Amino acid sequence: MTKHLMLGIAALALSAGLANAQDLKFAPGSDGDKFDWQSYDQFKSDTDLSGETLTITGPWTGNDKALFESVLAYFEAATGAKVNYSGSESFEQDIVIAAKAGTPPNIAVFPQPGLASDMARQGYLTPMPDGTGDWIKNNYAAGKSWEDLSTYKNKDGEAQTFTFPFKADLKSLVWYVPENFKEAGYKVPETMEDLKSLTEQIKADGGTPWCIGLGSGAATGWPATDWVEDIMLRTQSPETYDDWVTNKLKFNDPKVVEAIKDYGWFAKTPGFAEGGEQAVATTDFRDSPKGLFDFPPKCYMHKQASFIPTFFPEGTKVGQDVNFFYFPAYADKDLGKPVLGAGTMFGITKDSKAAEAFIKFLETPIASEIWMAQSGFLTPNKNVNPAAFANDVQRHMNSILLDATTFRFDGSDQMPGEIGTDAFWKAMVAYTTGDETAQEAADAVQKRWDSIQK
Repeated sequence: MTKHLMLGIAALALSAGLANAQDLKFAPGSDGDKFDWQSYDQFKSDTDLSGETLTITGPWTGNDKALFESVLAYFEAATGAKVNYSGSESFEQDIVIAAKAGTPPNIAVFPQPGLASDMARQGYLTPMPDGTGDWIKNNYAAGKSWEDLSTYKNKDGEAQTFTFPFKADLKSLVWYVPENFKEAGYKVPETMEDLKSLTEQIKADGGTPWCIGLGSGAATGWPATDWVEDIMLRTQSPETYDDWVTNKLKFNDPKVVEAIKDYGWFAKTPGFAEGGEQAVATTDFRDSPKGLFDFPPKCYMHKQASFIPTFFPEGTKVGQDVNFFYFPAYADKDLGKPVLGAGTMFGITKDSKAAEAFIKFLETPIASEIWMAQSGFLTPNKNVNPAAFANDVQRHMNSILLDATTFRFDGSDQMPGEIGTDAFWKAMVAYTTGDETAQEAADAVQKRWDSIQK
């Protein structure tokens, strides 16, 4: 259906529902090869929320807010409900204040599972509608990973499904320039053993394998925590990773120390990283990928999350000028294909008929496909149509997410703030510069953790 025809219909329509349709980004029924309109029509026929109002608070502002609101428009059009979304850069503080004051929105969008877990334990979250946990387990990739991520203990200590994951971010990526690989005769590695062999080969050929930068102002060190988390998932079981995140496995356990040393193999081995270990510790993470694009290249690979193209030279085309591959697993560890990432989770902070219906709406493929077709949206939902993605880059990234056998959320984001956003960062800088050994760095973090548990 063309835009002009849609406007013509809207002009003749008398119902509020059709008036709302003017705001829909993609006309219902259009591009049937991309969008699952059947799921939209079914939800619409099943759900009448005329006269209801739904309030949602989350971290999305600016363009992300506009993209989310483009999805909300379909919920409004399908149900007749009015949705008020407010985004805040201080969401984490705002939602806690609102909950304690007894004035929360119906739904909160959590960027950190730790905060959602805390609020569930304090009685500020309502469990998801019946069957939501099973739905996540059966329809999301990576086994029970996403269901586990959404399951927290309530104030009575009972485990329940408290959130619905929606919109994921991918961290386990290595960026490279295909032309540089082609000229040097290098192939994309399939295993961690291959990646290490390639690293050694590049150095033997006279090149520098990696560009790494930990600089980030007051947050300097965080890129190294992503390295260690990814390596933990490739050397230890998911359950051991979970124990590490909660300190059931001590931070200075030999398993963690070995993961830190494995990061050090890449960052501290002479000749492996551009500028050496001191440069790694001080180079701003936003500047660190630039060596990929120099001629001759200052480095051949850069490990960073899906957001890093924002800091590539202006005009760089991802998928053409630069590409990425999955940070591979060890062939000899038999731990599947783990993926490290992040994401957002919806929790019900003030229950209502509309709030529960909105969670059901998020289960429909169309709720994801509307955002997928625009930009910046990845999902582990196996039911969505990959054709809906706006480009091949997003489609490729999402295939890595769907192929994962294990998904784990950024570990430092789940640790207490004093650890995940301070002690861990500082320890990784001290280790990278050589001021501390891996064991000393791990001991320092555990000592800090012990102090906050007293």
